[in-house]
Amino acid sequence: MNIQLLNKIAAVGLKELGEGYNIGEDIVNPDGIMVRSTVMHEMEFGSALKAIARAGAGVNNIPIDRCSEAGIVVFNTPGANANGVKELAICALLLAARDVVGGIEWAKGLTEDVAKQVEKGKSKFAGTELKGKTLGVIGLGAIGGMIANTAIHLGMKVVGCDPFLSVEAAWNLDRRIVHANTYDEVFEKADYITLHVPATKDTKNMICTDNIAKMKDGVKIINLSRADLVNAVELKEALASGKVSSYVTDFPTEEVLNVPHVIAIPHLGASTEESEDNCAVMAAIELDDYLKNGNIKNSVNYPNVDMPRSSVARICVLHANIPAVLTKITAVLADEGLNIENLTNKSKGENAYTVLDVSSQPSAAAAEHIAKVEGVARVRVI
Repeated sequence: MNIQLLNKIAAVGLKELGEGYNIGEDIVNPDGIMVRSTVMHEMEFGSALKAIARAGAGVNNIPIDRCSEAGIVVFNTPGANANGVKELAICALLLAARDVVGGIEWAKGLTEDVAKQVEKGKSKFAGTELKGKTLGVIGLGAIGGMIANTAIHLGMKVVGCDPFLSVEAAWNLDRRIVHANTYDEVFEKADYITLHVPATKDTKNMICTDNIAKMKDGVKIINLSRADLVNAVELKEALASGKVSSYVTDFPTEEVLNVPHVIAIPHLGASTEESEDNCAVMAAIELDDYLKNGNIKNSVNYPNVDMPRSSVARICVLHANIPAVLTKITAVLADEGLNIENLTNKSKGENAYTVLDVSSQPSAAAAEHIAKVEGVARVRVI
């Protein structure tokens, strides 16, 4: 099978693909693609492409809807870079609390009687301690949860909100973290607010004039998630008035560069050796298991399915989540005289996935008949 690399992928990850793969940047019509930051929205996909593995959490560089229509599974690697982002978030909190950046720049200009000038001028850069302050966490997933727990150990009070919090994520949260039912509760209580949600139509511009008005005077905002979460124009107005005292972002844009009280970090959240290795390994394992066994884990457009192989052949069907598709698939297999030894059918939003282990190798005609069932996007026989 052929794997195309759109970015440099850590060698430790590529080793996880094992034997049987032709891997390179110049692959034509690949079975799988591994990508980090390359924007793929204008790319044409070959007929052989079955999966895209993003070595990272965000997938806004990938045309998800177009992939779903073509039966292309898109994977990401949630949590693989979580520790790297968590550590940068703690750094961002400290940078927001004290004018460390301004102090460093000021100190560079000192030329004589340095110690005397330092003692005289340091008060301009003084700040506050994190201990005893309230941190509001928007999004308590892999990254937000780790930051919330770390903040507790720094002596902060933590209030968090996540409407989509999983049971597993909830179990990992420190019991001292206060769960808010709405974002408004976080806005009202927090001295610091850190954002850890994806950029969607519901979260875009969530930091805006209306929501800033609900916050404490002098609130400090950390955004290591996506630039689109913040309305830059309205944020600058809040910074100018002092309503927001500091904004630290890992997503610099033209609108916020060189704005007073803005610290712009050049997207370093996952830029550690460990994060890049972890993401590459996870992406490769996901891609390998899907291409060889049809199993799906951490897909953003299709449901998770993990079914042990139990027969000589496996049929994998990616289809729309509509009635009667499964009935029509099994009818085709019955006509073929194939016995279904194991079956899994799951859905995720508008998309569904059916995996069937059958008693013998199905004919090409059977696969073609399944492919013609209304709503079926792709059929694979492994």
